[in-house]
Amino acid sequence: MRTIQGVGVSAGIAIGTVRVLAAADHAVERRVIDDPQAEMDRFRAARDMAVAQLKQLRDNVAAEFGENKAELFDAHRLMLQDPDYAGCVEGLIAQDKVNAEFAVKSVAEQFAAMFAAMDSSTMQARAADVEDVSRRVMNVLQGKRDSTAQDGSIQGDAVQNGTVQNGIAQNGESHIIFAQDLAPSETAQFDRAKVLGLVTAKGSANSHTAILARTMGLPAITGIGDAFDPTDDGHVAVIDGASGAVFVDPDEATLTECQRRKAEAEEHLSLLRKLKGKPTETKSGQRVHLYANISRPSDVAAVLANDAEGIGLFRSEFLYLEREDWPTEEFQFDAYRQVAQEMGDRPVIIRTLDIGADKQVDYFNLDHEDNPALGYRAIRICLTRPEIFKVQLRALLRASAYGNIAIMLPMITSVQEVRDAKRILEEAKSELRGEHTDFNESIQIGVMIETPASVIMADELAAEVDFFSIGTNDLTQYTLACDRQTPSLERFADPHSPAVLRMIQMTIEAAHRHGIWCGICGELGADLSLTDTFLCLGIDELSVSPTSVLPLRNVIRNH
Repeated sequence: MRTIQGVGVSAGIAIGTVRVLAAADHAVERRVIDDPQAEMDRFRAARDMAVAQLKQLRDNVAAEFGENKAELFDAHRLMLQDPDYAGCVEGLIAQDKVNAEFAVKSVAEQFAAMFAAMDSSTMQARAADVEDVSRRVMNVLQGKRDSTAQDGSIQGDAVQNGTVQNGIAQNGESHIIFAQDLAPSETAQFDRAKVLGLVTAKGSANSHTAILARTMGLPAITGIGDAFDPTDDGHVAVIDGASGAVFVDPDEATLTECQRRKAEAEEHLSLLRKLKGKPTETKSGQRVHLYANISRPSDVAAVLANDAEGIGLFRSEFLYLEREDWPTEEFQFDAYRQVAQEMGDRPVIIRTLDIGADKQVDYFNLDHEDNPALGYRAIRICLTRPEIFKVQLRALLRASAYGNIAIMLPMITSVQEVRDAKRILEEAKSELRGEHTDFNESIQIGVMIETPASVIMADELAAEVDFFSIGTNDLTQYTLACDRQTPSLERFADPHSPAVLRMIQMTIEAAHRHGIWCGICGELGADLSLTDTFLCLGIDELSVSPTSVLPLRNVIRNH
């Protein structure tokens, strides 16, 4: 038995035969061309074909996994259609008189290097995306077919006993895929019935490939590095997507133990399915509201499918991040109304825009900051640019006539900020009354508690609002003075720190002293090792990713 340790990015245990996919040959010859215009036309035709392929892939993913999971490929299409990307390719063709394949590869490398050098992990993940879409264009230019057939059979370079054999079909057998790396488009095209799990030498937990693996329910491990061995093809392996462990040719004891754990996990999943519709209540009768976090209206389907009782955090900034210009009041109103109507009577808590720090938008024209996490962001932008803020507040108020909407203010550090925000809200209400536009006059207002200042001022803040929601991600980084975007600080940024837990306790106690409810919408809300602690502290609400709702309900009902 050979044991390999990687990084688990999608939980679950898979047991099966290994199929190794060799890295595709993306070598491109540089050629001098005589007619740059003809070569640019050739590039445009290939790009249009790649866009059409991505449209088909997007539709396939949407049909199987839902609209929200297919949006990645909308982003890929937009990337290919981006004028800067196309302009750089065509400029290189015209200036250097090079073939389109070479121009696409060169521009892809430049864009990928630019994204990879950014501090934001979100932007770093785009390096793999631009390489993926560019490879698709190069494949069209070179007359290559997709690496995965539409019927789900693996068609790429498969290595069998050390020999590369192209176009190996699965013949009905399922395999664990080993590869140097996998592009999101490759992963999305795998037939779930024929792929048991994924192991890659490269990659990260934040990559779109990892996210797709979780969506597809495939156990996945990345980062095995030099332990990747093409001769593993055909061998039996066990992978544990939770721990990141890979066992090639497992001994009998390891195989038996993993089979037992796999059976337990499947039984547990069956149990969780039975929890739909059950109240989120402890054995002693303590009731907790269990909500879900979303980023866009299409996420509501997952909220309802996982039986969340409401939406505890709608990250409205994604309506800004995914556009190239300001979202109008009408655009925002339509989005908020859609979510409110689909959720019916269930609460929908919408956070006002939280732009800045690691979420940058070009058209905001924000100045460069050496320390953006402590800079001009969220409520600070809203209060200093009220013309932007009021557009959003008007849209939120109008949508409140169609459902149970509440407004939540991010990055609050003082009572004055809340009062200033409420003043602008009252101005928006007054305008709508003058226009005879319906809205909920008693719409609830809450604040996110995500700074030590807001914890210290919690008693005063509670007198101004209807609820608190603790953003544990930022609260952890600001309490421990650890930038959560810096990988080297991960060992110091312990969200289980007694200091962070004490901050949470102080916030809950202050809320209850003033008769308002307090929830958690950060990642700690889904940390099952802390659920009992939060219940003992008297938490009123937990808002987590839709897929975390039922596992969390199970723990609460057994408390």
